[in-house]
Amino acid sequence: MHLDITISFKDVAIYQDNALILSRVNFEVRKGEFIYMMGKTGSGKSSLLEALYGEIPITEGEARIAEFDLKALKKKQIPALRRKLGIIFQDFQLLMDRNVKNNLLFVLKATGWDDKDKMNERVNDVLDKVGLQTKGFKMPHELSGGEQQRVAIARALLNDPEIILADEPTGNLDPDTSEDILRLLLDISKTGRSIIVATHNILLTQRFPARTLRCEKGEVTEENPQSKPTTV
Repeated sequence: MHLDITISFKDVAIYQDNALILSRVNFEVRKGEFIYMMGKTGSGKSSLLEALYGEIPITEGEARIAEFDLKALKKKQIPALRRKLGIIFQDFQLLMDRNVKNNLLFVLKATGWDDKDKMNERVNDVLDKVGLQTKGFKMPHELSGGEQQRVAIARALLNDPEIILADEPTGNLDPDTSEDILRLLLDISKTGRSIIVATHNILLTQRFPARTLRCEKGEVTEENPQSKPTTV
C-alpha cells in the first residue's frame, strides 16, 4: 500500500451473520483526506465502518487500514488496530460517573499509558484542540450536546490516530452545533489525518462539499471524486 494511502479496499464483500451486506467494495483513502459516507438506514454504512475497525471480519477481497491487513487480522491484533483509529459515535458514549478529564484519563490508562505527567499533558492538549480547555472538571451532564461531542472528538484524538471514523457525529445536534462539529473535523483533517464521516445530513454535505461514498443497493459508489472540503 502506498505511503499516502491509509485505507484500501479492493473487491471486498462485507457479511453480517452470513448475510451479504455490501459486495464489490472498492475505494482508497489518502492521508489527510476528508470523506463522507452516505446511505439510508440499513444500507450498510455502519457495517462498513465496523469492518474498518475490526468488528466485522473481512473474508473476501483485499482490505488494508493503516498497516493492518484486515483479511489476516487476528482477534488479538484488534486493540492495536483501534489504537491507530479514532472512533466517534452519535451518542457520545461518555462515562457519566466521572468528569471530562477522568473520561480521557480512563482511555489513556486502558490503552497502555502509565506516566501521569504525560497523561495529564495529553489530556490538556486534546481539550485545547477541541476548545474545551476550561471544561475538564465538568461532569458530562453539565455539558451541552455539542460540548459532549467535542469531548468525544478529544477522546478520539488521544492516541494521535492516523484515521478518524465518525458515525453520525452530528445526529443528535442542532444545525448550528452540527456545523461547528463539522468545521472542527475538517480542521483536524488538515493536520494529516484521514477522516470518514457517516452522515444522513444532506444540508451539511451541501454546505461543506467533499468526496462522497454512497452505500446503496448492496454496493458502494462514489460521488464528487475530485471535491475538496470547503470551510465556510
